[in-house]
Amino acid sequence: MHSAAVGSVAKTVGSGRILNPRVVPTRPATKFLRLAHLRRLKECEKVAAVCYRVRPNGIQFLLVQTRGGRWTFPKGSVEPGLTHAQSAALEAFEEAGVHGRMEEAAFTRYLHRKQRSTANITVNAHLCEVTRLETPPEPGRNRTWFSIEKAKERLREGRKLDDGAELARVVDRAVARVLRLQQLEKPNQKLLPKQGVAFIEALRS
Repeated sequence: MHSAAVGSVAKTVGSGRILNPRVVPTRPATKFLRLAHLRRLKECEKVAAVCYRVRPNGIQFLLVQTRGGRWTFPKGSVEPGLTHAQSAALEAFEEAGVHGRMEEAAFTRYLHRKQRSTANITVNAHLCEVTRLETPPEPGRNRTWFSIEKAKERLREGRKLDDGAELARVVDRAVARVLRLQQLEKPNQKLLPKQGVAFIEALRS
């Protein structure tokens, strides 16, 4: 008897009776993801470290310059095996030489629009209180401290109106978060407990 094709029944013979009828199930085709596709998925979401310090004259923010000369927060992709906060801490160290306390949860998110591209990238912004600085591994970033208003002004420079306004709102939300944390840290102040405000050290690895 001739064998049947995969996925069909056996042929009939003589009287038309089917000999050893059985249906062989077909195996679903294996799907492969191209490396380029995986890279695009990775690029859909990034993390930023909004680094700050408190001085007698107010809150200051640490910005770095891109290769194109625009000011921004230390920012990059989420590294495999690291949390968002740890990835943000790594970016802060590599781009600005920052050591400090990185807040575990993102305090806000914003959209990063690439030039000459319609793709929008979601950036998770994590607050980082800077405790010390050292020479960053990445050269040419020109890290600089700015007051609240100067930071917003620098973030608007060289960007479209909507993009600059969105980054300025990140600064405003960071200021509100810092002031809230200061209230929680005041001694003998019976406000909401500090539970849920988890920090990690911004280290090299």
